[in-house]
Amino acid sequence: MSTGDVYERELKALLSGEKRTIDKLIKTCDDEEREGYLSMVDRPFMVVRAAGSHGVDLIALRWDFSFPIEVKSSVDSTLHFSRSPRLGEQADWMLNECTKSRILPIYAMRLKKTGNSVKGDPWRLFCIPCDFEYRGAAGLLQRRIPKLAVGPSGNYIMNWNEGMKLSEFFRYANMSID
Repeated sequence: MSTGDVYERELKALLSGEKRTIDKLIKTCDDEEREGYLSMVDRPFMVVRAAGSHGVDLIALRWDFSFPIEVKSSVDSTLHFSRSPRLGEQADWMLNECTKSRILPIYAMRLKKTGNSVKGDPWRLFCIPCDFEYRGAAGLLQRRIPKLAVGPSGNYIMNWNEGMKLSEFFRYANMSID
């Protein structure tokens, strides 16, 4: 199993509200982050792994929010899509397909542990910038989730420090249920 698969499975378990995975991840989280993750136990998404996909790793479905997710992981806090033409092509394909379907494309970035352990929430969410303005629940997410940055050459840049914490997204998404 590749490292990418490990993080895809972890994110799937978190979105699905799997208590064991959540308990393991929240050990170094602060109270607010912990609350966000634990809210998923009672309000999970149905998550499908899109194995062998062109540009979507997971699809998260729930009555109020549904979206495709591309999962990336890195030991560096910044991921430059210019490092691989495939990353840019994948993002362009995902944006094109999602825009046609009026579905918001989400990127999830997992900061990998290195010599120093990642303290707190290791996940960040981003959406792909586009000229199209989504409506309804997708529009709420589009306005709330930070966009991928675009470099001078037009390539996307994902800076972990600028993303939305996954725990914050969970708290936001679960406010509509209370």
